[in-house]
Amino acid sequence: MTKNLDDAIAEAGSAHKLLWDSPAPPAVVPRVVPEFSNWRDEQLSWRTNAVIFDQSHHMADLNIKGPDAKKLISDLAVNSVEKFPVDTAKQFIAVNHDGYVIGDNILFHLEEDEYQAVGIPPSINWLHFHAETGGYDVRVWRDDNSLYRSGDPVVYRFQVQGPGAMDVMKEAIGSEPPKLKFFGMTRFTIGGKEVRALRHGMAGEPGFEMWGPWEDVDAVHGALLKAGEKFGMVQVGARAYHTNALESGWQPRPLPAIYTGEKMADFRRWLQDSAYEATSPLGGSYYSQNIEDYYITPFELDYGRVVRFDHDFVGREALERMVEEGLPEKGRKKVTLVWNNEDMTEAFGSALFGPAPGAKFFNLPMALYDTFHYDQVQTANGQQVGLSLWTGYSANERAMLSLAHMEPEFAEPGTEVTVVWGEETRSKKSQVEDHVQVKIRATVQPAPLTEYARTVYRADS
Repeated sequence: MTKNLDDAIAEAGSAHKLLWDSPAPPAVVPRVVPEFSNWRDEQLSWRTNAVIFDQSHHMADLNIKGPDAKKLISDLAVNSVEKFPVDTAKQFIAVNHDGYVIGDNILFHLEEDEYQAVGIPPSINWLHFHAETGGYDVRVWRDDNSLYRSGDPVVYRFQVQGPGAMDVMKEAIGSEPPKLKFFGMTRFTIGGKEVRALRHGMAGEPGFEMWGPWEDVDAVHGALLKAGEKFGMVQVGARAYHTNALESGWQPRPLPAIYTGEKMADFRRWLQDSAYEATSPLGGSYYSQNIEDYYITPFELDYGRVVRFDHDFVGREALERMVEEGLPEKGRKKVTLVWNNEDMTEAFGSALFGPAPGAKFFNLPMALYDTFHYDQVQTANGQQVGLSLWTGYSANERAMLSLAHMEPEFAEPGTEVTVVWGEETRSKKSQVEDHVQVKIRATVQPAPLTEYARTVYRADS
């Protein structure tokens, strides 16, 4: 009999123990060259030049088609889909019945009754579960990422972005790129193939995300590379790819709030024990055996600006209560932490060159050794005032950065705090070596960190 997530939790003894001691490696970008040149220059290029990302392999696609497709989405999304015309895209954000975030993805409205959800598994699985079990008149097909799939993807997906992106696109298309609003979609021809495209950018810079059938991948990719030669376009590899979120301010991997509650039990039984949610490792200096202490509200992710109570959806009543209680104002705020260079130099050196055991090793450029990561953020006297979730090095800022959620009184730019790095209660994860916890000073800054992403780019979106 196939085991499910509920079975795996019971066997481990708790959801926290299941994930804390998970032997699985952290999530990565599969089947993409780690570095085409070096990850430092690749990071620098998305601020100064044009870059191309290969997004064909690390995300799941769920295609939803049928008369009830829009109703299915509306019943699960905290944001409204009432105004969602064909050839536009939206961020889909889902919460559980208690108002805590399950995940998000990008929804493409392809045809009148056809949508495609693209992203990491938690929100994709939530949509898929309801499509199969909710009595909706829809048909779905799914293409998981290349870690789970055998064979090639159904579609390729590339993104060209950066200050020089539109020059590359003009060369590839043979004419001026169409002027679209953020998340507007269009079609054009590249390399003799029809390409669908989304006006988008991942580090706050302008660009297009493009996709089409896998059989066209070589023609389209080749044409984009040829167009980019004239402008020195840089290919970005798997190592640098995830760090763009540090600069754009998007929090990629909050722990999905699915592990508790009877109302979520059917979903847990629907998920197999090999699912992303059952195997992805949890780590960091924050430690609580109560898995609900890791749950996050949409307001902490700065999604309160898109929550709409103009439709019924799972979690609506809980979010309305949070608003009535003033949680959007009183709750934690998303910020960027800029880690102190002197402390980082000392900690990194101790991990490799000082007496053992030293600090936990920092993978570069993404420092994380797990999929779901939570570090304590403290005041100088040890009071916990936040959680840091997404940590890596930016060559653009010449600093280690993290995206964190801070108590309001400690969320003002310029506030000095301390990040605790390393596990006090050491897990059994194979990627965790013997180490000691260290404290690293950090300065609170806005999220997104770059002014362009905070002002012009966000206004467009």
